Amino acid sequence: MNYQLIKEVIELMENFELSAESKSYTKDLSGFKRWIYDAEKEAHHPSNDIDWEEKENGRSPDSEINTLIVHMNRYAKTYSRSAIHDSPFSTQEDFIYLINLKAFGSMTKMELIRRNLQEKPVGMQIINRLIGQGWIDQSDSIADKRSKIISITTKGIDALEEIMGKIRQASQIVTGNLSDTEKMQLIKILQKLDRFHQAIYAKNIEPDQLIPIAYNDFLLKNN
Repeated sequence: MNYQLIKEVIELMENFELSAESKSYTKDLSGFKRWIYDAEKEAHHPSNDIDWEEKENGRSPDSEINTLIVHMNRYAKTYSRSAIHDSPFSTQEDFIYLINLKAFGSMTKMELIRRNLQEKPVGMQIINRLIGQGWIDQSDSIADKRSKIISITTKGIDALEEIMGKIRQASQIVTGNLSDTEKMQLIKILQKLDRFHQAIYAKNIEPDQLIPIAYNDFLLKNN
């Protein structure tokens, strides 16, 4: 008896059970076979089958990726606006700031602003709005008296919990009809892309130097 094969099949079934939690596949033999078929199809799908507008006229994959990312950002914002409709929240950044404070704990204002990749003036407006709502409070930093430590309040947690159901639905709508395997592949790709850009963002490069430095010192050196 081929015990190694049995072991591999069991491991495959365990992976299937994890993927099936989102109910993309039925938890039976039919769903299991469809999950294997989708995984194999995605793993061996030839890249030359992928098409996009103006590809035949020389439009690059980079251009298409940029366009799709912009589109996805706009779709996500549309669903976020719907999620906070008729709520005390003004923008999606309001609840994103609260989610970060709830998940990662108290931090300085600048730490929170940088975590959300925003300019200081915009970030301070959001923080002041949240303070005005009573959703966060601030205290002096022990390490640096010039800094303020901000924390989510009980009122902020309650406000967040009231809309979290809609926020989760909005998040599920954004990922649309992707299978669990596709979601995992997309996470892996986006995390790699995020790490690349985070390294550039952390340098706080002036706008007039950003493109040449990012291109020469980061892109070319990583290719």
